[in-house]
Amino acid sequence: MAIVLRSHHFLILLYVSYILLALAQDEKGFIYNGFHDQANLGLDGIAEIHPNGLLQLTNLSQEQVGRAFYQFPIKFNTTNSSSLSFSTNFVFAMVPNLPNLGGHGIAFTITPSTNFTHALENGYLGLFNDSNNGLLTNHILAIELDTVRDSEFRDLAMNHVGIDVNGMKPVASAPAMYSSNKGGENISLDLMSGNPMHLWIDYDDAEMLLNVTLAPTTIPKPDRPLLSTPIDLSEILLESIYVGFSSATGTVTSYQYILGWSFNKSGPAQSLDVSSLPPLPGRKGNEKPGLVIISSLIAVPLVLITFVIGAAAYIWRRTKYEEVPEDYWEEEYGPHRFSYNNLHKATKGFKDTEVIGKGGFGKVYMGILPSSNLQIAVKRVSHDSRQGMKEFVAEIVSMGRLRHRNLVQLLGYCRRRGELLLVYDYMPNGSLDKFLYSNEKPNLNWVQRFRIIRGVASDLLYLHEEWEQVVLHRDVKASNVLLDSELNGRLGDFGLARLHDHGSNSQTTRVVGTVGYLAPELYKTGRATTCTDVFAFGAFMLEVACGRRPIEDLGLPERVILIDWVAECWRKGDILDASDPRLEGNYVVEEMELVLRLGLFCSHSIPAARPSMKQVMQFLDGDADMGELLHDSASFRSFKSNESSDFTSFLFSQGFAPSMSTTYLISRGGSL
Repeated sequence: MAIVLRSHHFLILLYVSYILLALAQDEKGFIYNGFHDQANLGLDGIAEIHPNGLLQLTNLSQEQVGRAFYQFPIKFNTTNSSSLSFSTNFVFAMVPNLPNLGGHGIAFTITPSTNFTHALENGYLGLFNDSNNGLLTNHILAIELDTVRDSEFRDLAMNHVGIDVNGMKPVASAPAMYSSNKGGENISLDLMSGNPMHLWIDYDDAEMLLNVTLAPTTIPKPDRPLLSTPIDLSEILLESIYVGFSSATGTVTSYQYILGWSFNKSGPAQSLDVSSLPPLPGRKGNEKPGLVIISSLIAVPLVLITFVIGAAAYIWRRTKYEEVPEDYWEEEYGPHRFSYNNLHKATKGFKDTEVIGKGGFGKVYMGILPSSNLQIAVKRVSHDSRQGMKEFVAEIVSMGRLRHRNLVQLLGYCRRRGELLLVYDYMPNGSLDKFLYSNEKPNLNWVQRFRIIRGVASDLLYLHEEWEQVVLHRDVKASNVLLDSELNGRLGDFGLARLHDHGSNSQTTRVVGTVGYLAPELYKTGRATTCTDVFAFGAFMLEVACGRRPIEDLGLPERVILIDWVAECWRKGDILDASDPRLEGNYVVEEMELVLRLGLFCSHSIPAARPSMKQVMQFLDGDADMGELLHDSASFRSFKSNESSDFTSFLFSQGFAPSMSTTYLISRGGSL
């Protein structure tokens, strides 16, 4: 009996020793060639593990977060820098919902806690928010794989890899590429290509050096890292940390996957067996040849029958949903072109019940793409002339490549029977002007308004100076600023926008836009410039701060020109009297004064005297001092009555068709 008990105790001791050894090994490192049996992962948000072991962080849900963290904390001795080394590598894939368009990226994250209750999705990858972004108390290190260029976070490129410490402004970043071991040349990679890619992250505590290396899964680890950054992690990491992944979707969505992951805190992480990683959906590539042949023999007759039926259905649909025949040049823009049939279905046949906005160029409809359940906004623009259509579509497609967190994403277009349909992100809260002037919407507080102003300013800085070409929006106004689910302002409606190369001048000489936002020089030259966009932004700033339209007709003969009114308040030394009374004085005085004065500065009658959008952002961020504006009554003025008739004649001579309200104001002979 004693012998049996001793044997029993020995087995228990052996079992406990085994468990302790396993836990000790888990604490040091782990490797997953696919994530089976939950793989000791804690999943959060929309993250899930497929039956084949594929870890999916995000799906096509909008404004959502997906996280997956190793559920056991990793222990570091931060008082001894020699114990801070770690190594990890993983294989990931970003599969866009639409060609060349996808949501935000993936962040490999080291964090003291997996509680991200207050983190935001859009732009922050589900890790930070407006108030804690950049705080030293975060103790977070993240390696971001991002496909959106955000000037607020000083991203250098749309398709980039960055090292983030405690916030989304990277301490180091580089365009996504790898160095060939054979020729040594740098080869670019498209993170949103849908192809699996391999990332290695290695920290050497002795040299205090963090290396990040990127490559396709088809080649070994390159000798030269993409990023090699000196950094002292003892000042960042805490003793107990969690490691894992965070990803978030915006209004444009994509699938984000992790196929395999290896981590080690005491030496190089084990290499992943790429050949055994779970395949991506639709990319199995492991069917047996015999089965493929048999399947093909069975499928051929079915394909022929389907083809005949499909051809008949196509002819019928072609008659019902006939689009403009594609010109040869339009083939290169294929990925950006939507079929009219899909847009017709998405908007329920362009029913009036789906109308979410109206403008001088047509109606805007809400729709849901049947293939992906993606919410979209479709704007129908009349376009009777084919002259310049190639150039116009080329610019639409170019602007479809714009990436900024405060821009409404232009997804593509469709041409049909003399009309152009532009497809955008859907913004659930509609346009800003409804919040400013409609009693149906709640009043925006000053924090929200100031954030919207900064967001639109960062948009224009990106358009004017940071993209590969200069983009002139030409219609900046409150009704073209849309609000997402978190009431962040996004500049939209690029139907009037035009492009030109940096260092050259815009060739357009046709006056377009909205009266009240048009710079005075436009009626003389007709030439849009970055300065005319700045003028419109100045009117927009005053509109948001004052809660009044740029031109208000109060009845014969009285009307208020907002720029003149604010300038008069400023000259009297009571500029805060111009603030929106609905705010009831609940604003930061310094910020309100800054916005009102900067709005006047941008509205200067002399184009060269207006600040650039880079200077505007510096003022709004507190990185530059505006000083005192000159007390010059001629600096901030609208058109006088004797100028209005000339201006009206010029508008009509250039083919500009004002809206009824615009024509009404002009024909009254008063100030514009």
